[in-house]
Amino acid sequence: MEWTSEAEAKLKEIPFFVRPAARKKIEKFAQEKGETTITVEVYQQAKAKFN
Repeated sequence: MEWTSEAEAKLKEIPFFVRPAARKKIEKFAQEKGETTITVEVYQQAKAKFN
């Protein structure tokens, strides 16, 4: 799964110890929506779903 640099920057705002799990959840969310690239928009949609 490819990430835009902007989305990667957003991911880095998440504490490092939960970042790998967050990345997996966001990628799974994107995959289920048929996305191939994680953009800031996809990141925010996933974050809204999981918060």
